[in-house]
Amino acid sequence: MKVPVFSSTIRRKEMDAVLSCMVSEKIGPGEINARLIQCVKETFGVDGCVAVRSPAIALKYAIKCLGLPEGSAIMISALAPSWQIPVIEELGYKYIILDVVEETALVSVEAVENGMKAGGRLLILHEPLGNLPDFEKIAALGIQFIEDISQSAGAYVEMPAEDGKEPEKKYAGTYGVYTVLGLEEKDILTAGGGAVLMAPNRREWIVLKKQIEDAPFIDLLPDINSALAWVQLKERARNEQLRSEMKEIYARSLMQGRHKSFICQCENAVTAVYSFPVLLKNGAKDVKQYASRKEIDVADAFEFSVVSKYEELAADCPVARSLALRCILFPLYPRLGNSQAVKISKVLATLP
Repeated sequence: MKVPVFSSTIRRKEMDAVLSCMVSEKIGPGEINARLIQCVKETFGVDGCVAVRSPAIALKYAIKCLGLPEGSAIMISALAPSWQIPVIEELGYKYIILDVVEETALVSVEAVENGMKAGGRLLILHEPLGNLPDFEKIAALGIQFIEDISQSAGAYVEMPAEDGKEPEKKYAGTYGVYTVLGLEEKDILTAGGGAVLMAPNRREWIVLKKQIEDAPFIDLLPDINSALAWVQLKERARNEQLRSEMKEIYARSLMQGRHKSFICQCENAVTAVYSFPVLLKNGAKDVKQYASRKEIDVADAFEFSVVSKYEELAADCPVARSLALRCILFPLYPRLGNSQAVKISKVLATLP
């Protein structure tokens, strides 16, 4: 049986939380949704948040809260999830697709500057594969941005220590005006579906709170999904440790071959571990066949990205197009186990 690329991090604690929710016969948005919200606030240190049924719904509310003039242009990464485009169009805005940097898969400061010159009024900052941008340089441009930390939740920047104190961690998700934390099946935290929309500061939370007061019931995340997310968030430190240990093993093995992975160029940043991306020298066909013979599933890292679904719209993004063809994901998740991890590391060391 092949090792799957993704597997939910659901253990007994998660199942007990879901079963308790089912036994109570209160599976719609309610007490556990509120408990998840409180846990997110405490974990990330944000002023307020709301748990909704999809990342698309979360992004819709975030953009509406900002009150952009009609017809404004919103900048997105060519490697961002493709569902961002219909959300922007539904709200009546235009979009500007930005290319990325090969070493990080992130949009560059220069690309954002050019997007602003072309009329961009807002940036949706996608943080792919656990990587973080240089937040200070982007903020210095004076552009508002919404973070998408669906793949980077848990990553942080270590802030300089003051007066002999321990350095503080400023988490991904606390830099933008709003932040989308996806909880879909293949996100770093999963509830089987859904998202949390965070407002790091009080001013933005007041605006979001007013929007949510008028939200239809069907926009809010049911308790049965919230239970999964709540327990996973509480177990986050343990899962991150397991992911980091496997990543180190994989990284050492990959260095023995001719392929590479991404690097973080954000100073003092600690990235999150999202699967294990391998950036191939050439196309992926031979590597996929080789991994398949070893009974390991792999997947295209950017299969559902803007550049993959709307290739003609991203014609001016050659780096993103190249990465979409050459970057694949190998299995890396807490439930994988040591023997499977060792097996995958050996394959990484001998990739064609």
